[in-house]
Amino acid sequence: MNQKLFYSLVLGFTGILFFIPFLGGVRLFDWDEINFAECAREMIATGDYLHVHIDFKPFYEKPPLFFWLQSMMMNLFGINEFSARLPNAICGIITLIYLYHIGQKLHGHRFGLLWALAYLGSVTPHLYFRSGIIDPFFNLFIFVGLVNVIFASWKRERLGGAMTVPKSEWTYILLGGFVLGLGILTKGPVAYLIICLVLGTYWALNRFRWFITPLQFLAFSAAASVGSLLWYGLDIYLHGPTLVREFLAYSIRLLSTPDAGHAGFPGYHFIILLVGCFPASIFGIRAFGPLFIERNYQREFRRWMLILFWVVLILFSIVQSKIVHYSSLCYFPLTYLAALTLLQLEERKIQFNNWLRAGLIIVGGFLS
Repeated sequence: MNQKLFYSLVLGFTGILFFIPFLGGVRLFDWDEINFAECAREMIATGDYLHVHIDFKPFYEKPPLFFWLQSMMMNLFGINEFSARLPNAICGIITLIYLYHIGQKLHGHRFGLLWALAYLGSVTPHLYFRSGIIDPFFNLFIFVGLVNVIFASWKRERLGGAMTVPKSEWTYILLGGFVLGLGILTKGPVAYLIICLVLGTYWALNRFRWFITPLQFLAFSAAASVGSLLWYGLDIYLHGPTLVREFLAYSIRLLSTPDAGHAGFPGYHFIILLVGCFPASIFGIRAFGPLFIERNYQREFRRWMLILFWVVLILFSIVQSKIVHYSSLCYFPLTYLAALTLLQLEERKIQFNNWLRAGLIIVGGFLS
C-alpha cells in the first residue's frame, strides 16, 4: 500500500471516529438545523423532491441539493437527528482526505497531514461537521471549484510540473465548473459570486493578465450553470418566475438589512474567525507575514489563499446580516496558512515567538 492511500484511509477512519459517534445524541438546536431537517422531512412526507417546503409552504431561500442528501439519509436511517447531521459528517471525512491530497501535492506528505489535522482540530470547523447546516458542503464545492481553476492556470503557464497538475487545462476547467455548480445548487448563486470576486481580484492584482483564457472562463461558467439552470428552469416552466423573484428578494434583504435579527458590528467575522477557528487562527495569522517558500507554484497558492480569505471576510463584513457560518469558507485558507506556519516551525525556518505564545494563551484562556 502506498503512502498516500494509507494516510487517506487513516484520515478517513479518523473522520469516522470523530464525526459519527453520538451524532444524534443532542437535539437539533440551531434555527437552521431545525428548518433544514424539516425541509428534508417534508420532502419525504409529500414525495415532492423537486421543491423545498417548510411547514408545507414553499421555502424560497435555499436550493434543494442539501435537502436531497438529508432526505436520502432519513430514508435509510429514519427521520431523526442522526440522519439530519450525517451528510455533514460524510462531508467532513471527504474534506480531510481532500485537504491531505492537495497539501501533499503542494508541499509534501507532512504538510498534507498538518493541513487536514489543523482543520480537524479547530473548534468551529470541527463542530460544523457534526451539525445539520448547509455550509460544509457549500464551502467544499466552492473550494474544489477554485482549486481546479488554479490548477488550470498552472497548466497553461507551465507552473508546477506534471506531478502537480497532471490533467489537461480543460479537464480542470470543466471539473471545477461542475463542482461549483453543485455549490450553486446547494445554497444559490452566491457560490459563483464568490468565485468571480476571487478570480477578478487575482486578475486585477496580476495587472489584468489572463491566467485562463476568456473562452475557458465562459466554459467554466457554463459548466457551473448546467445543474442549477436545469432545476431553476424546470421550476420556472412548471410554476412561473416566483422562485427566482423570491430568492432574489431574500438575497437583497440579507445584503442590505440585518435579516431575522442577525445584526452585528463590522468586525464581527474577525472575532468569529479568531476565536472560532482556534488554534489554527493563531498560527494562520503568522503566515500573513514573510515565510521561506521555495517554489513559485507554492508562493502562488499562498497568494490565492490570501485573496480567498480577504474576499470572503470583506464580503460578509459588508453584508448586514451577521451569522457565524457566513465566513466559514475562510476556514480553508486559514487552516492552510496555519499548516504553513506549523511546517516552518517544525523545520526551524521561523521561530515560535512571544506573539504566537500570547495569542494561544489569550484566546485559549478566553475559550477555557
